[in-house]
Amino acid sequence: MDIGRTTDDERPALKAAFSQDPHALREPKENNLEIAIGHEVRAFRKKLGITVTDLATATGISLGMLSKIENGNISPSLTTLQSLSRALGVPVTAFFRRYEEVRNAVFVKAGEGVELERRGTRAGHQYKLLGHIDNNTSGVIVEPYLITLTADSDTFPAFQHEGMEFLYMLEGEVVYRHGDRLFTMQPGDSLFFDADARHGPEQLVKLPIRYLSIISYPQTRGAIS
Repeated sequence: MDIGRTTDDERPALKAAFSQDPHALREPKENNLEIAIGHEVRAFRKKLGITVTDLATATGISLGMLSKIENGNISPSLTTLQSLSRALGVPVTAFFRRYEEVRNAVFVKAGEGVELERRGTRAGHQYKLLGHIDNNTSGVIVEPYLITLTADSDTFPAFQHEGMEFLYMLEGEVVYRHGDRLFTMQPGDSLFFDADARHGPEQLVKLPIRYLSIISYPQTRGAIS
């Protein structure tokens, strides 16, 4: 889909894709695990419109125990959490949503970054990794690279790996292939695509060429080539 020329049929899908409010504030996290669990149990119970007595009947947990759990006065066992998750219709992990977790950030000064050779890298393709956060809470791995191509670089329009990829041209000019389509990219141009299709630089038009490549793929999958 070309965002600059969307059709009437494409606009609803595009609108849905941008439905998340980047300025919305999430509920404050709790740094006490018992209180965090208690808040979630109470919130899910109220969302279903049931009383503590109803929940006690559904789970076989006493009213006193449920009261202590909702007030954060006790650390419930895994068996208890499993009973609550079945009764409330939510996964066990939902009870830990408010618990305070570390959110990492990586800062890279200009001209720095880790130079590396990725598996499948062709001759003369310089990759500089600009940051990496492993085991994050999003369930997605993101790898941002600064890629430089020179007169020593091979053209290679046959990269193929899982995930999505976003390119942003900084310098030079390249004809970039994605599947059976060719895109002439100059500074300021961008390309966002499904990386499972064959892709890569088809023709190096104006050197040197520099562009950002941001690759994302599910955290549960293996490393890309």
